[in-house]
Amino acid sequence: MLKKLIAAFLILTLVPTAAIAAPPKPTQAQIDAAKKLEDEKKAAADASAAKLNSAKKTLKQLAAIATAKHKLYVSAQNELKMKTKQADLAMKHLQIAQASVSSGKRAIGKLAANAYVSGGGFTDLDSILNADGPQDLADRLSALDAVGQNNSTALDRYKSAEVVASSAQKVADTAKQAQAAATIKVASAKKVAEAAEAMQQEEVDKLQAVQNKLAKELAVAQKTRVTLEQQRQLALLEESNAGRAALTPDQSKIWPDIGFTGRSSTRSTEAMRAAAVEFASKQVLAKKRYVWGSEGPTTFDCSGLVYAAYRDAGLGWPNWDRLNSSLYWVSTKRVPLSDLVPGDLLFYSYKGTVNTIHHITIYAGGGMMWEANSKDKGLLYSSIYSVKGLMPYGGRV
Repeated sequence: MLKKLIAAFLILTLVPTAAIAAPPKPTQAQIDAAKKLEDEKKAAADASAAKLNSAKKTLKQLAAIATAKHKLYVSAQNELKMKTKQADLAMKHLQIAQASVSSGKRAIGKLAANAYVSGGGFTDLDSILNADGPQDLADRLSALDAVGQNNSTALDRYKSAEVVASSAQKVADTAKQAQAAATIKVASAKKVAEAAEAMQQEEVDKLQAVQNKLAKELAVAQKTRVTLEQQRQLALLEESNAGRAALTPDQSKIWPDIGFTGRSSTRSTEAMRAAAVEFASKQVLAKKRYVWGSEGPTTFDCSGLVYAAYRDAGLGWPNWDRLNSSLYWVSTKRVPLSDLVPGDLLFYSYKGTVNTIHHITIYAGGGMMWEANSKDKGLLYSSIYSVKGLMPYGGRV
């Protein structure tokens, strides 16, 4: 009788008593309100995105116009340079022609001066009056006519060249002035196009800032809604499983202590353990599948879920090869089942020895655990006694 009482006492003391506070249980109305806010934020973000896309399209068109205007401006500048060179060349030709006319005038003036110095006139009357006879008169008239014709022809040719050069110079100057005016006009159009592009860029930047703000607000609204849904799912799940640990049969089938010691200290913080529990719960609620040897993100096995949970919580795992026995023996601190806290690890063994450990789970509190059970059952929220062969101590990372 005494042995039975002692056994009963041991069973009671081995049942974990530590538990986390009940998770918040958002109402469906709260979730609906969060979903409504999320929808409103999404509608605003979509409308803003439409405006932004339209503004970007307009900016692209204005940029194309500005580019075209710039090309026209460059072309006009090049044309102006060519017209300027042509005008400069025409001016040089005019200067040469004017110099030839001046030279011709000087030659004729020199002839007249020589005739005056020699004592003779340079008119037909002088030649007639001073002739010595009919023959001399004829010779004088013939010479005078030849000289007059030669100088007159040369002077006419020079003057003709001057007229042509002057006309070419005027045409070149007119073309230059017209091109300068056209260049100014193109430059003005280019400036207007660039200003329009700059203004549109400012509008796009403003709309982009609004879009970024709305996107952040939408992300917050989405996260709020998802968090509330997960909290409600978890609360409902825990409510539906309340008391399962106490009602699970074979609680006495816990392996006896064989002297396991483990680490003398822990490496995880309370915040890390809470984060690991949250990660594991999300995978269960998301109904992720069990695949042996997998550690996420879409499938897990038992040790893969533990590994991924603490990795997500920010804990590095040097020398941890995901072997359950290694975890139990080397990487965790011994914790009596009655002192378990959420985030501690539970181990299951075929023979109650470290080297026959076959399953590992994360303690959730209240005698429940998060586990990747099997291919058939998947990821579960279950009683710590639902799997046979519970080792007598938990492990705190």
